[in-house]
Amino acid sequence: QLHQTLQKRNTSLTRQGHTAIMKNIKYALVISFLVLTGLWAMADTLLSGPLQFLAVRSSGIDYTGILAIGAMSLALILATRPVWMEPVLSGLDKMYRLHKWLGISALVAAVTHWIWTQSPGWLVGLGLLTLPPRRPRAPVVQEADSWLPALGSLRHAAEGLGEWAFYISAALLVLALIKRFPYKPFIQTHKILAITYLALVFHSVVLMKTDWWSQPIGWVSAVLMVWGSVSAIRLLLKRAGQDRRVSGEVTDLEFLEQGEVLRVDMALQPGWVGHQAGQFAFVSFGDKEGPHPFTLSSAWAQDNKVSFLIKELGDYTRQLRHTLKVGSAVRVEGPYGQFNFKGAHPRQIWVAGGIGISPFVARLQALARQGGGQNVDLFHCVSVSDAVGDAKLKADSAAAQARLHQRVDARDGFLTAQRISELVPDWKDAEIWFCGPAGFGAALRRDFAAMGLPRNHFHQELFNMR
Repeated sequence: QLHQTLQKRNTSLTRQGHTAIMKNIKYALVISFLVLTGLWAMADTLLSGPLQFLAVRSSGIDYTGILAIGAMSLALILATRPVWMEPVLSGLDKMYRLHKWLGISALVAAVTHWIWTQSPGWLVGLGLLTLPPRRPRAPVVQEADSWLPALGSLRHAAEGLGEWAFYISAALLVLALIKRFPYKPFIQTHKILAITYLALVFHSVVLMKTDWWSQPIGWVSAVLMVWGSVSAIRLLLKRAGQDRRVSGEVTDLEFLEQGEVLRVDMALQPGWVGHQAGQFAFVSFGDKEGPHPFTLSSAWAQDNKVSFLIKELGDYTRQLRHTLKVGSAVRVEGPYGQFNFKGAHPRQIWVAGGIGISPFVARLQALARQGGGQNVDLFHCVSVSDAVGDAKLKADSAAAQARLHQRVDARDGFLTAQRISELVPDWKDAEIWFCGPAGFGAALRRDFAAMGLPRNHFHQELFNMR
């Protein structure tokens, strides 16, 4: 009953957590649309003539089309996992959240774009609009070697292809937003989305106003569509992250029964660039499921050995302990992430919820090699205690000279910011690193902020990358 209460509490607080942790993502999203809006406004001619419905409709079609293809282009670029953007957006987990919101924005813009295109027919059918006689389209006068006149002959094909690509993309984007939609089909839908994106690029190139190509809106759109198309092709060919992939094999397995956690040790072939404690990687176990993201739970010792703690949270992770064997082939891609314990203050408080202990185990091992972490308090909160796992965590904490606070919900109650402040009197001089359920982190972030902790002193890893 207590576990169910905790789940409800975490769920109710998740939305509050998004507001604080998503600041950089929201800024990036807003800035992207402001730039596209500004460039469109510079090129649009709506205000140069009378504000009639068809003129407003034409501008609405152009504007929503620019936003839709721009958002989709940026989403495709982020889907290729560009490592150089991680410091800007605070890690790949945040980049994927931005990718999700770009997809949602593209869906909204595309639906609005479609409504604008269909609106005259609807209004005529309702008797609310009478269309003027259609005038023949004026020919585009260009140099003999210009490619622009050729686009005019493709207009009909671009309209039809774009409409069908819109229907397919909209349906797949809605499916992708359904949390219960299985992971494997989710990945497959994204491959189809890469194909429909290429169709929408063709639609956009053909139908964009010809004079826009000589203006900033055309230049920026061209860069985004070329970059997005290259990204889409890389995704279709499974080349995203290819230069960061290393093969290896399983060297040891241990299943912690009470915690339902599988420890997987691996030996990687040469090529792994090394990792920092707190980072994660995409792991494929040689099956058709595809790569899944897991946090590295071992410190880098330059021996090409890595470990992962995998919680049984779904059908795929539940069957791993039955299918994996010592010697099983693996492929690891990474490392990724900015949850690296680099802060302005050496004093740190770590809070782990359940399997969120993984990055802290890796950091404890790293500190033990460096000579200890006397300025660290680690709180590990679980719903069910596991004797074997607890003993290992105690040993790692002792080796790193970190103070360990092990808490079981039924025995100790829910961990709060107030309780942490009582157990760690100098908490105001510390930075807090949290990894666990989003609602739990949201409550701590909110309460510590109310107690005076600067918001940039609270670091949180995102569990869910969908």
